[in-house]
Amino acid sequence: MPPVLATWLTLVGVVLLLRHETRTAQARSPALWIPVLWLGITGSRFVSQWMELGSPASDSGDGSPIDALYFGLLIVAAWAVLARRRVSLLEVIRANRWLFAMFLFGVVSITWSEFPFIAFKRLIKTLGHPLIALIILTDPDPAAALRTVLKRCAYILMPISVLFIKYLPQYGRGFDNWTGAAVNNGIGLNKNGLGYICMTIGIFYAWNVLTALRLVDRAERRREIGLSIILLWMTIWLLDVSNSATSLMTMTFGIFIMILLGWPFVSKRFGMFTIVVTLAALGLESTFDIYAKTLEWLGRDATLTDRTAVWADALALQDRPLLGMGFESFWMGSRLDVLWAKWWWQPNQAHNGYIETYLNFGYVGVALLGAVLLSTFRKSTDMLLSDPLFARLRLAFWFAIVFFNYTEAAFKGVHFIWTIFYLIAMDYPRHPVQDKPNAETPRDGDH
Repeated sequence: MPPVLATWLTLVGVVLLLRHETRTAQARSPALWIPVLWLGITGSRFVSQWMELGSPASDSGDGSPIDALYFGLLIVAAWAVLARRRVSLLEVIRANRWLFAMFLFGVVSITWSEFPFIAFKRLIKTLGHPLIALIILTDPDPAAALRTVLKRCAYILMPISVLFIKYLPQYGRGFDNWTGAAVNNGIGLNKNGLGYICMTIGIFYAWNVLTALRLVDRAERRREIGLSIILLWMTIWLLDVSNSATSLMTMTFGIFIMILLGWPFVSKRFGMFTIVVTLAALGLESTFDIYAKTLEWLGRDATLTDRTAVWADALALQDRPLLGMGFESFWMGSRLDVLWAKWWWQPNQAHNGYIETYLNFGYVGVALLGAVLLSTFRKSTDMLLSDPLFARLRLAFWFAIVFFNYTEAAFKGVHFIWTIFYLIAMDYPRHPVQDKPNAETPRDGDH
C-alpha cells in the first residue's frame, strides 16, 4: 500500500474511532480531553520533538519553551476545572497523606540541589500528575472516566504506531544505541517508549474485555469486545516488532494478576496470597536462579544491557545517601560529565526507578516511595470488597509498574507511567455536593 494512502486511511480510522467513542460517552465531561492531551504527548513525543519529526531526536524535551508552554497550559486548564468543581485541597491531602509527604519532600529537596532553578522548573511540570489524575477521580464515575481517557489515547497512539512502523519508517524506526541493529519505535522515541504504552494499553483492554462481558445489550457487548480484541492485537503486534521484553513481561504479569483476582478464594485473601507467593518466589530464585534463566530465555544478558554497570557507577557518585542530590538533580553537572566520559551512549537516567529515587532523594525518598507503594497496594486490595472489577485494574497496573521500574526509571519527570501511577495511587472522597449544578455546569455532562 502506498504510504500516502496508508496515512489517509489511518487518519480517517482514528477520527471514526474517536467519533464513535465520543457518541458512546457523550455523558462524560469535555474536561477529560485534558488528560488525553497530557497522556498523548507524554506517551509519544513532546511537542518540540513532533515539530522536528524526521530529524535526529533527543531523548528529552526538557528545557524547550514550546514544551513548557504546552504543559503549563494543560496544568492551568486542569487547575481551572478542579476549581470549578470545588475540589478541596485539604481533602486531597487527607486522602493521600503518603503521596503528599513524598511530593512535599521533593519540594523541600530543591533547597539542597546544586541546580535549584532547574529543579524548580522540573517540579512545576510534575504538578500535572496529581492534577490530571484528579480530573478523572473527581468525575462522578471515575472508572468510566478512566475508560474514556485510555480509549481515546489508544485510538490515537496504536494505529499511528502501526502506520509509522509499516509505512513511514523514517518516523517510526531507528537504530539501537548499543548494537546498531534496526529497531521499531512507533510513536515513541525508542522501543522502550513504545513498550510502556503497549503495556498500559494491553492491560487496560484486557480489563475492558472483562467489563464488556457483563454488558446486558448484546450488540453493545459484541461491539465493545470486538474493538478491544482489535486494539489488543495491535498492542501485541507492536510489542513483538519492538522487541520490548520488559514491557511484554510486565503486561503479561499484570493481566495474569487481573485474571487471578477473578477467583474468589484469591481475591478475598489477596494480601496474604501476595506474601506467600513472594516468599515462594524468593525461595525458588535462590534455589534455581529463575531470574537468570528468564533473562536467557528472553535473549537478554545478566547486565541488562550494561544497566547494572551504570547503576554501580551512579551509586558511587551519590555522596548524600540520606537526602540525595535534590529534586531531579543527580544527572547534571560534574556527575554527568564523569558518566558521559565513560559511557559513550551518554545515560541521563538510572534505568531503575528505585535507584533513580535514591540518587535524587536518598534513603528518605526511597522510604517515602515504599510507603506510597504499600499504601496504594492496601487501598487497592481494600477496594476488592467494594468495587472488585475496578480494583483488579488498579492492582494489575500496580504490579506492572512496580516490576517495570526495575529496568526503567518511571518514578520521575513527566513520564507517562508516573501519571498512570498517580491514577491508581490517589483517592478522592465522594460527596453528594460534587453532583450539584455548581460543581460542574450541565454542559459538561456531569449530571
